[in-house]
Amino acid sequence: MGLLKRLLLALLVLAAGFAAWLAHFAHGALPLSASPLDFTVKPGSSLRSAAGQMAEAGVGFAPWQFELLGRLSGRASAIKAGSYEVTSGVTAWELLSKLTRGDVTQAEVLLVEGWTFAQLRRALDTHPDLRHDTQGLTDGEILLRVGGAESHPEGLFFPDTYLFARQSADLDVLKRAYRMMKRRLETEWQGRAANLPYGTPYQALVMASIVEKETGRAEDRPRIAAVFVNRLRRGMLLQTDPTVIYGLGSRFDGNLRKRDLLADGPYNTYTRPGLPPTPIAMPGLASIQAALAPARVDDLYFVARGDGSSQFSRTLEDHNRAVNRYQRR
Repeated sequence: MGLLKRLLLALLVLAAGFAAWLAHFAHGALPLSASPLDFTVKPGSSLRSAAGQMAEAGVGFAPWQFELLGRLSGRASAIKAGSYEVTSGVTAWELLSKLTRGDVTQAEVLLVEGWTFAQLRRALDTHPDLRHDTQGLTDGEILLRVGGAESHPEGLFFPDTYLFARQSADLDVLKRAYRMMKRRLETEWQGRAANLPYGTPYQALVMASIVEKETGRAEDRPRIAAVFVNRLRRGMLLQTDPTVIYGLGSRFDGNLRKRDLLADGPYNTYTRPGLPPTPIAMPGLASIQAALAPARVDDLYFVARGDGSSQFSRTLEDHNRAVNRYQRR
C-alpha cells in the first residue's frame, strides 16, 4: 500500500473516530452536579464564555467540547442569555438547542392592587430572582429610568403577575408595569362616560386609586365612584379617609383621629376641595373602569357596614342613620 493511501486511510480512521466521539458527546447524557440544575448565561456572553459558565455551574463537560459542538453545528452566534434549568438525562445537543431557542426558566412577581409605590419597591427589593438595579435610586430617579414624565410615581404601575427570566433587572419589571398602566388607562379613557369631572386620564387614575382603597368588593366600586363623582360635580369635599391616611405616611399608627382630619395638607380631602394631587395607590382595572364608568345613581354618601360592603345614601339624614346603625351601633 502506498504512502498516500496509508495517509488517506489514517485520515478516514481519524475522521470516523472524531465523528463517533462527537456523536457520543452530542447525544450522550451529560453528568450534572444536581438535578434539576440551574445556571445563568450572562448577557453578552460568547459561546466559549457560556460553556465556561455552564461548566462552573455543574454541567459535566470540558467547555471546549461544547464550544466545538456549537461551532461545527453553525450555532455559535445564536446563544441567548438568560436563566436555564436542566435535569438528569439532558444531552449536549439538547442543551445547545435550549440555549439557541432561548428556552429560559421563568420566575414571577405579583404586584398587588392597592399597594403603594413604597410597598411595590419593597416587594422588588426582596425578590430572590430579580437583579436589584433600583436599590439606592430615589423614586424620582426610578420614574425617569422607566420613561415617565410625571413628577410622582404613585399609582403609575399596573398591578398584575409579571413573568421574567431569573436575574432579570427589577427595572425591566417596572418598565413593563408602567407601560401596561399607560395602555390600560388610555383604552378605558377612550370609552369613558360623558360629562365626567376629570380633565385628564391622570385625574381619572387619582380617582381610581381612591376607589381601590375604599372597597375590595367589585360590585361596590362603580357606586363608590359615583358618590365621589357626584360630590365633585356639586363642589362638595370628597372627605375620604384613605387620602388622609396616605398623607400621614409613616405617622399613621392604625388609628385615624379627629385631629388628623382637621390637619390641613395636600391629601386631606376633609379640608381641601377636589382630588388629591396624585394617586394614593396602584388601582386595578376594575377600579379604573369604575372611575370612568360610575354607576348612574344620586348617592352622595356611603358608610362601611362592617362586612366589607357599604351602605349608600342620597341624603345626609339617611347617611347619619346608617352611621348610627353600622358604625356607632
